[in-house]
Amino acid sequence: MTKAIRLHEHGGVDKVVIDDVADPSPGSNQVVVRIAATSINHLDIWVRNGMRNVSLPLPMTLGSDGAGTVYEIGSEISDLKVGDRVMISPGKSCGRCEKCSSGRDNLCRDYKILGEHCDGTDAEYVCADRSNIVRLPDNVTFEDAAASSLVFITAYQMLVEKARVQPIETVLVLGAGSGVGTAAIQIAKLYGARVIAVAGSDEKLDKAKALGADEGINYNSEKIYETVKRLTDRRGADVVFENTGRLTWTDSILSAAYGGRIVACGATTGHDAVTDLRYVFYRQLTIYGSTMGSKSLLFNMLDLMSRNKFKAVINTVLPFTDVRKGHEIIETRQQFGKVLLKF
Repeated sequence: MTKAIRLHEHGGVDKVVIDDVADPSPGSNQVVVRIAATSINHLDIWVRNGMRNVSLPLPMTLGSDGAGTVYEIGSEISDLKVGDRVMISPGKSCGRCEKCSSGRDNLCRDYKILGEHCDGTDAEYVCADRSNIVRLPDNVTFEDAAASSLVFITAYQMLVEKARVQPIETVLVLGAGSGVGTAAIQIAKLYGARVIAVAGSDEKLDKAKALGADEGINYNSEKIYETVKRLTDRRGADVVFENTGRLTWTDSILSAAYGGRIVACGATTGHDAVTDLRYVFYRQLTIYGSTMGSKSLLFNMLDLMSRNKFKAVINTVLPFTDVRKGHEIIETRQQFGKVLLKF
């Protein structure tokens, strides 16, 4: 039997349990991975709490990120061997449609995120399709991979493929202490942008600046849009990296420069944000929605990480049996970076 972190019903942290489940067995083109590390994303909190008008397939194994070693391979696989170091792509798709064939698999109508639409990675042994397995460079650790896969491809699609960030532009990063926020800071700096980080404490802002942010805004002591105007000589931010939702949405609209781009991937403070359309059309703003990124971005991310262009930002590493503590850290926004689970 394999131990797995499971959810049988929605609710508080007490609903997260560790079950014994059957050992996975690979199909002909599948791989069983012995998991070394996974991470907790805010997605896990959403899934645990339940999402309005979204039916999730319970009971379910949580977790979207995962890295470890190949334990068993299917009969049709010849390019992997037992013991290879790998990570698991957090998204899966049909592999046959127009979107998948053009490299935009996260736009597939059948796209699923592990740990949300199907069983995830939080288990001692996980079975995945060969197309979801990516080799790890020798100098990328299991912990680095587990801390990076979901957040870096999400932030990369948002900033590079959607907003098309340019050198010398100003990027406002909301939720700078989150996993996706720490990824966004690094990606924006890699592309030559000026970064203004927003977080809820001076300690987090100091860490954001150490990571590359040029300026910081503490939303508990400063008004976000007023400070952005001051820091940009009233011009505003060219790109607003939005992942927090209702509580910051108005600030995001007001902080954007004329012709600015706002790109959103989440709503951790609530989804029912109000948009004053007058600012949108008068300032000629563009608003992008973004979910995850294509599998190909994992290869880019790992290459940049192996060349020390990006680094995983890890807040703490917990034994998987302490998963409830990890949920509490994320839910109360205590972390800067990722909370990992070690198997």
